Amino acid sequence: MNSSTSTGVYANGNDNKKFKGDRPPCSPSRVLHLRKIPSDVTEAEVISLGLPFGKVTNLLMLKGKSQAFLEMASEEAAVTMVNYYTPVTPHLRSQPVFIQYSNHRELKTDNLPNQARAQAALQAVSAVQSGSLALPGAPTNEGTVIPGQSPVLRIIIENLFYPVTLEVLHQIFSKFGTVLKIITFTKNNQFQALLQYADPVNAHYAKMALDGQNIYNACCTLRIDFSKLTSLNVKYNNDKSRDFTRLDLPTGDGQPSLEPPMAAAFGAPGIISSPYAGAAGFAPAIGFHQATGISVPAVPGALGPLTITSSAVTGRMAIPGTSGVPGNSVLLVTNLNPDLITPHGLFILFGVYGDVHRVKIMFNKKENALVQMADASQAQLAMNHLSGQRLYGKVLRATLSKHQAVQLPREGQEDQGLTKDFSNSPLHRFKKPGSKNFQNIFPPSATLHLSNIPPSVTVDDLKNLFTEAGCSVKAFKFFQKDRKMALIQLGSVEEAIQALIELHNHDLGENHHLRVSFSKSTI
Repeated sequence: MNSSTSTGVYANGNDNKKFKGDRPPCSPSRVLHLRKIPSDVTEAEVISLGLPFGKVTNLLMLKGKSQAFLEMASEEAAVTMVNYYTPVTPHLRSQPVFIQYSNHRELKTDNLPNQARAQAALQAVSAVQSGSLALPGAPTNEGTVIPGQSPVLRIIIENLFYPVTLEVLHQIFSKFGTVLKIITFTKNNQFQALLQYADPVNAHYAKMALDGQNIYNACCTLRIDFSKLTSLNVKYNNDKSRDFTRLDLPTGDGQPSLEPPMAAAFGAPGIISSPYAGAAGFAPAIGFHQATGISVPAVPGALGPLTITSSAVTGRMAIPGTSGVPGNSVLLVTNLNPDLITPHGLFILFGVYGDVHRVKIMFNKKENALVQMADASQAQLAMNHLSGQRLYGKVLRATLSKHQAVQLPREGQEDQGLTKDFSNSPLHRFKKPGSKNFQNIFPPSATLHLSNIPPSVTVDDLKNLFTEAGCSVKAFKFFQKDRKMALIQLGSVEEAIQALIELHNHDLGENHHLRVSFSKSTI
């Protein structure tokens, strides 16, 4: 027995000599070799590096050499751990620690002296993991993590006044443990995300602390529950989905892997020119100003309070890699259909997401236009919801412009009516502070919400109105409590966008002008 142990230790000693030069990387092993660990570090702290990735089955500390060996239950867990910590160096007691595969396939530590503490630490950890111990800091009624509970959270964001990006979610949820994967999507016109932690314990803490919190002041409320999925399959690393353990995934630029309206509802490709220009393939943090929003109760393992430094309220969201000016309220809209687009059409469409002050269709290149919104947060909202949508057969793109304002043509300058000032239009939806319209901002959808319908107008009148505008009407219903409102479902999102442009403010007689917006419901 002894002989095997001693070879174990000598072999470990052997590992070190090879570090003098850069030794060739070993093939993957479930045993990991950690170097430069602080001399006062505890067994539990070393184990905690491996925990997010799976079960830790053994540990050997060589404090005199500032080294340790960590054995994971599977090679797959060890590979995930090395992949995760290669671009992001882990720290113990604020010192960087270096991890690589060991030459050993397993650790034989059965009768080494000083091994008792490591075994005790491992037992304590596995008791927490299997759910037989209450978690420190968990309310007693919540008690333990239910065995078999998923490490995947389903997150719904309500009152989405401001765009919430994948980076923002990563920043918030990372406070509670290692986030491995995130997928964002829009379903039933709600922005949702699936987020996978390395460990169900972390998911449990995050849900306890964050469910019901607002990301920004009084809006973007998190609703969190456990997903039935236990693992996420991420194919692309881009601004919709990310696998933080695999930096080698393609960005899948413009791949229609999501339903087009889904992909377009949140930042279409092209807003962030290179999503991952940050260090070692990690996204640069978005530069928000002014800390507001969530502050999280102290949870063991959480890294201090959660301050998403933002006032998205001031709307100063600087997206890295955009050529435009952060905090700018002017959008450059490209790839329009020059034969069908008008300043009024853009005014109505962009007016769903903010008050449009001026529109200019470029005289020499009519597929491009500038749209000036009331402020930067409205410009950001319009850009996120409309970029990537189809309009008159072409996929519209919107980005922040370099221009700070849209200039009106000088007297006598030829313009063909391509520049229009709408700053005093009676059709602005967001003039009144606290208007209900702020709560009803949804991504473009095939179902439209109609309001301000006079009593004399029938179902057939409205269906005919939309049919004459070139739409196929799939379903229609009046609101039971209020016949002034209705939902109409059209053949596609593109049809609905065009119908909204043509029929918003349509005169229905009796001094009633039809109000049209995108609905979050379906019929």
